[in-house]
Amino acid sequence: MERGLLWLPLLAFFIWLTWSGWREYQKVESYQAWAKQFDQAKYDIYAVLGQKGDEVTWGTPTRKGPVNLEVFSLQQVQAIRLLVNGHAVDWENPPTKGRAVLEFVCSDRATPIRVPFTEPPLAAKWGEYLKGISAI
Repeated sequence: MERGLLWLPLLAFFIWLTWSGWREYQKVESYQAWAKQFDQAKYDIYAVLGQKGDEVTWGTPTRKGPVNLEVFSLQQVQAIRLLVNGHAVDWENPPTKGRAVLEFVCSDRATPIRVPFTEPPLAAKWGEYLKGISAI
């Protein structure tokens, strides 16, 4: 009986791990259906981002599809900055670790739009790509 009690936490861990994996799989599946409408799209645990023409849409991934979607035009963007841990960094040499955010300063909004990324190099690539489209 003691051995059974020792294995019970391990069983609970595997059940939780399976449940977490299934939830993440559902998020990715709903993202793939959502992303078909865009020229370029990205998914990570913090945010989804889609670009079609000069329109950028971003939001939070969920199992039922992205929520809290915001749309903005790259024509209204005055500047794009790469922030890592709250500080602006160089586009060519981003750090490999840290909490990355692409910040879009728009002429028609009082506060900048901040799109989170899990990896600074990925955020830098997306920033360069969007800067090339908007000709900033």
